[in-house]
Amino acid sequence: MGHHQSEIAVVLKRDKSTISREVRRNRGLRGYRPKQAQHLALARREAKAKPRIAPGTWEWVESLLREEWSPEQVSGWLSIEQGLHVSHEWIYQYVYADKRRGGDLHAHLRCQKKRRKRYGSNERRGQIRGRVSIDERPEIVEERSRTGDWEADTVIGKPGGPVLLTLAERRTRYSIIAKAPDKSAQAVTDALLTALQPHADLVHTLTYDNGKEFAYHQTVAKGLDAQGYFAHPYHSWERGLNENTNGLSGSTCPRAPISTPSHTRRSAASWTGSTTGHGNVLASRLQISYS
Repeated sequence: MGHHQSEIAVVLKRDKSTISREVRRNRGLRGYRPKQAQHLALARREAKAKPRIAPGTWEWVESLLREEWSPEQVSGWLSIEQGLHVSHEWIYQYVYADKRRGGDLHAHLRCQKKRRKRYGSNERRGQIRGRVSIDERPEIVEERSRTGDWEADTVIGKPGGPVLLTLAERRTRYSIIAKAPDKSAQAVTDALLTALQPHADLVHTLTYDNGKEFAYHQTVAKGLDAQGYFAHPYHSWERGLNENTNGLSGSTCPRAPISTPSHTRRSAASWTGSTTGHGNVLASRLQISYS
């Protein structure tokens, strides 16, 4: 466009010596051209780059691999005998790069299974048997027009220690907090049955999250003659009420006095007639049970 180098420097906000050096170093037979300049700059960068692992080391690696050594053995031998530190993962990557180039190093690997890195694989241990989705829960439960539909959840304290089991009735907001010695399915099931047995005639459904501590939900269903349902994973808003209960129980019953019996109880007759209640009055409706 006919601009002088000093004018270009002002527009690009660079020193004029930078512009001069760029033009001088990357000029071709037909003058300065952007694409050619970029290729020349990249070529200089690659020429100056020194590989972390010398080519001679890779010759050792190839030689040992062709003798049917595993990458782990090669890595260990190089470290102990030669003082060269090459991880087995680097060796695997070198082998796969050789394969992409048409080489045969991969044929000398002992394990010929396809290597696949897993991202977010599904949990396969301790699946909840007989799990019934919340999608199958009767619509009347969502309406909160009857008493007897409960939500269950746990409040975890110190790992491996006792936990709080929270049970909230959806219509009346009446809540029971019971202590279980640990988070195992058996301990939580025993605490749940003990807490709700006095109100068995007022238990129609139970809604759980997907915690494995509720894996014995079928035992609870038989003991209380009530159907259990499970919310979708990570959708705590589908229950909501018990999430608020857990927040309140955390402030009402902090971790320190978890084993100290206290608080009041209210009989079933005093709460079944209640039709209102929100988080700000939930504290007056807590029944605390300690084993």
